[in-house]
Amino acid sequence: MTATTTRFPIDLGAYKPLALDPSKATLTDEQRAALTANIQLCREAIVFFTATGAARGVGGHTGGPFDTVPEVMILDAFFRGAPDKFVPIFFDEAGHRVATQYLMATLHGDLPQEDLLNYRGANSKLPGHPELGLTPGVKFSSGRLGHMWPYINGIALANPDKVVVCLGSDGAQQEGNDAEAARLAVAQNLNVKLFIDDNDVTIAGHPSDYLPGYDVGKTLTGHGLEVNEGDGEDLDSLYSRMCAAVMSDGPVALVNKRPMCPGIEGIEGTTHGHDVIAVDKAIAYLEQHNQGAAADFLKNIKKPSNDYKFLGVSDKLGSNRNVFGDAVVSVLGKMSDAERKEKVIFIDSDLEGSCGFKTIHDAYPDVFIPSGIMERGNLSAAAGFGMAEGKQGVFATFSAFLEMCVSEITMARLNKSNLLCHFSHAGIDDMADNTCHFGINNMYADNGLEDGYETRLYFPADAHQMTACVNKVFHDPGMRFIFSTRSKVPMILDDAGKEYFGGDYTFTPGKDEVIREGDAGYIVSFGDALYRSLDAVERLRQEGINVGLINKSTLNLIDEEMMAKIGKAPFVLVVESFNRRTGLGSRFGSWLLERGLTPKYAYLGVHEEGCGGLWEQFSYQGIDPEGIMSHVKGLI
Repeated sequence: MTATTTRFPIDLGAYKPLALDPSKATLTDEQRAALTANIQLCREAIVFFTATGAARGVGGHTGGPFDTVPEVMILDAFFRGAPDKFVPIFFDEAGHRVATQYLMATLHGDLPQEDLLNYRGANSKLPGHPELGLTPGVKFSSGRLGHMWPYINGIALANPDKVVVCLGSDGAQQEGNDAEAARLAVAQNLNVKLFIDDNDVTIAGHPSDYLPGYDVGKTLTGHGLEVNEGDGEDLDSLYSRMCAAVMSDGPVALVNKRPMCPGIEGIEGTTHGHDVIAVDKAIAYLEQHNQGAAADFLKNIKKPSNDYKFLGVSDKLGSNRNVFGDAVVSVLGKMSDAERKEKVIFIDSDLEGSCGFKTIHDAYPDVFIPSGIMERGNLSAAAGFGMAEGKQGVFATFSAFLEMCVSEITMARLNKSNLLCHFSHAGIDDMADNTCHFGINNMYADNGLEDGYETRLYFPADAHQMTACVNKVFHDPGMRFIFSTRSKVPMILDDAGKEYFGGDYTFTPGKDEVIREGDAGYIVSFGDALYRSLDAVERLRQEGINVGLINKSTLNLIDEEMMAKIGKAPFVLVVESFNRRTGLGSRFGSWLLERGLTPKYAYLGVHEEGCGGLWEQFSYQGIDPEGIMSHVKGLI
């Protein structure tokens, strides 16, 4: 079933556009009834179309947009009732709540409702975070927590006679950016109004547990904001509080308390509501609310799969981001309790389940610190622990957030810290969240001077090499960055069909590896681009073009022996899932020229905004096997 041929099974025509005057702080019975009906309708719609993402395997987020429907419905009515008073945009600092933006674009007539059935799908223009100019009706881009409030301070400065609204969350408020934004908003008396969903849930747990001193209201009060806390599910109280906020002068924060996913059985109040709702829970909710057609639609969705058969690799897949944790646990198991407690610390940033840290947390909680959504501070804390000789600080988060930590990385280097960082979700594979969550500027971590403190960047090709890499470099001094993908990757096979990195393989930092020999030229690759390059090499060989393949798993060290070898070849092509402007390819050509080596040279990498979906991102960027083969033939 596709959005172009299938009717949206919930009647969004039942939505009643309201125009409410915020100077009148009490709802009439008729207004209350209409608002209540709109809230329920929109919550059912959000449960339904986000669950299509779960059913199709592209994921999504249900809880955040579901929670904030009451605030959004009231704001929508304010925008109609007092159009001259507001900048009529539902700015949201939690970009994963994009279902709100798509639903409102549909209700306003900008986006056909059938398009919602392709939520987060490849080429649907409905990615997992809002992107300005991509989706009809979406009026801003967002996605990295803590980035939107500082931005809309500028919107308020540009519109001094308007109210600017921002949907917030207790998770986003943990970011240091919001503290800076709060101070500016108060100092300049900006007419910014924050509506903060305080549900005490983030991805990995409950802030009240892992940050017991953290309080959204007290924090914002300390910055000088007017703060009003209340029950987000008490419609009359919420409405009157929102009226007071938008009618007052200067910055105001409404902290709206509610459990995550109120009213959804089996999910309410739990961390399971943060991400996309499970299909069975969505079906139960929809049937409970007489949306049988929507429930039946979910039951009949078939999950698409990538049936392409890659050559040169095994059928066995490994999740490198989780294998990282398994390998670390193995290393820690060889240490005594006292040695482990003295010499290592692990600091999480609410992503332990996504970065392989949960395995470490479960096995050795005495050296694990579950922490909040504050990547810069957490990385620096891990670096500070590793300042003394023999100690190791270990930090992990998504690769997209490495860009936020560049300054902290520099300070850790200047302080000669022993810091091991695992940045998962590198590249673009399986990234329905799309452009803002691409981990493509990872080479920024190598930003020191040539005589600076040692920094090493590693991107293992499969689970075996990940294990070998962790075992080899865990206790090394200096700065080490290990990258992994969100997607699972197959095991690389040698010419004889055996696992290349299996058996007694030992990882050697700085050593490039010949995966296939060739005389027509060489492809240099790494990470999840390696197995795609290997497939291209095998298929080119079937056509009589004998291309070699090099695995460069240490990204920022030059293997002089390998450079001399491939520099004599007819061509060298770097293939990577990093940014073409900042990745390995942008350096490799200079390395060749510095050595007087002049093969034909080209490099393929990420060069366009994303298309959503999962594996489809590679073909969209032209770095799938077909794109690689085409480029090789062009070089020849």
